[in-house]
Amino acid sequence: MSAVPDSAVRSTVKLTGAPQPRLSQVKLPDTSVPQQIAAYDITPPLLFKRQSALAAIYFSLRATAPAAVSILTLYVLAELTGTASTNSFDAVTIIVTILSITLLQSPRTPAAELIAPRMVVSRGLLIRWSVLLLALLAIGLIIGYPRAYSTPAILIWAVATPALLIPSMLLLDEIARRVLCRPSNGRKAVFVGYNNTSQQLAQRFSQHAELCMRVQGFFDDRSAQRLEATDGHKLLGPLSQLPEYIKKNDIDVIFISLPLRHIRRVQDLLDKLGDTTASLYYLPDVLVSDQFQARTGEILGVPVIAMRESPFYGYRGAAKRLMDLCIASTVLIAIAPFLLAIAAAIKLTSKGPVLFRQRRYGLDGREIVIYKFRTMTVTEDTGWLDQASRDDERVTALGRFLRRGSIDELPQLINVIQGRMSLVGPRPHAVGHNEEYRRLIKGYMVRHKVPPGITGLAQISGFRGPTPRLQDMQGRVHCDLEYLRNWSLWLDLKILVLTVPKLFKTDKAY
Repeated sequence: MSAVPDSAVRSTVKLTGAPQPRLSQVKLPDTSVPQQIAAYDITPPLLFKRQSALAAIYFSLRATAPAAVSILTLYVLAELTGTASTNSFDAVTIIVTILSITLLQSPRTPAAELIAPRMVVSRGLLIRWSVLLLALLAIGLIIGYPRAYSTPAILIWAVATPALLIPSMLLLDEIARRVLCRPSNGRKAVFVGYNNTSQQLAQRFSQHAELCMRVQGFFDDRSAQRLEATDGHKLLGPLSQLPEYIKKNDIDVIFISLPLRHIRRVQDLLDKLGDTTASLYYLPDVLVSDQFQARTGEILGVPVIAMRESPFYGYRGAAKRLMDLCIASTVLIAIAPFLLAIAAAIKLTSKGPVLFRQRRYGLDGREIVIYKFRTMTVTEDTGWLDQASRDDERVTALGRFLRRGSIDELPQLINVIQGRMSLVGPRPHAVGHNEEYRRLIKGYMVRHKVPPGITGLAQISGFRGPTPRLQDMQGRVHCDLEYLRNWSLWLDLKILVLTVPKLFKTDKAY
């Protein structure tokens, strides 16, 4: 970790691409992604030059409108059906209010919703409304449905609410664009440092007029010829001319985008800009060295940039562990008879132990022992191990069947309960393979910053089974690092669901 100036990190801009590039990682997604299908999160919220009171009203309405529409629709329906005065209506209203406030809120900020494509906003509202209905159904099954409501009335409410909600939110956003996003509200901005990060953010500003950010140009000590600057990116001069330019041109925002190796220059620049009222943002290009989880933070009041750290910190790690324990325990209990039958079949059809214990690398590169049903006539666990291939003579007849559907991996549910593994994560490799590939593939050991998994993003992306070529292992490692960058509980659940059909594709399972 590296300490950076307090004034720099506290105002770091963070954008998040959909589905997953997070600007808490500071790296901006590739601008080749079509803008009509992109949705970005913005932190902190939009800072308009004027009309801040109107902006606050908009943000408040944007946050409360979904719950208000759903409750109002329910009340109107109750009045029409004559159930508004019943005790059951009061109970349902309380439940719907709580669910609406908690489930209908967008995971993005109101500012991000303002610049998001209309289709993205509409789809998000429909998804969250569907989740609310499922939650309401589950509660109804537990406590019993109020008899005051007929099924047709409930269906009308379920359809009418999103039919009113979506146009209302789109109309609110359109009013905000016309009232708040005017040229008079625009803020003049300049970039210090001409590089990929500053270019991409400037490009985003030009594509989203709603942000009211007018880029005047770039300051860099290198010449335009050396930088190969395009016509759309105006170079205003060297860094030494920045303070004077700020004063003469009434600049509102300064984005400093210099690499970490120039941190001293950043500090000197901040000192020179000490008498300006312009807002300062620091965009450190921390991912130029392929650090997978870089993000800003603070330790005991000291701002830091985490260059390499596990995504499973705090409640995130606890949530993942809880999900692992619940799912692994439930599945293990449910399939216990099936596992006993397989164990008996292995014992009866070939000599050797039922379980094969193999040393692998786990979290932080620590050696662990994982369990598998024995599928071979050999149980080597030292040095370089030849991966199983088609018609491999070492694989038993029963073992071939077990390996085709990855049934031999089921004992690893015990490893999950032990805490050595997770349901989803990078697949653990044999120790011999690890020692070989860590020398050949850059960033290979980074995959050990999280617990290994029974399945993973690589396994559903076509990298299941043996990796006879170096590029096969490189593809697997690339998927593992993408998983680390974009992890969420939803991603874990998605991988678990998509793993099931992959088990029936046996072209790479020997």
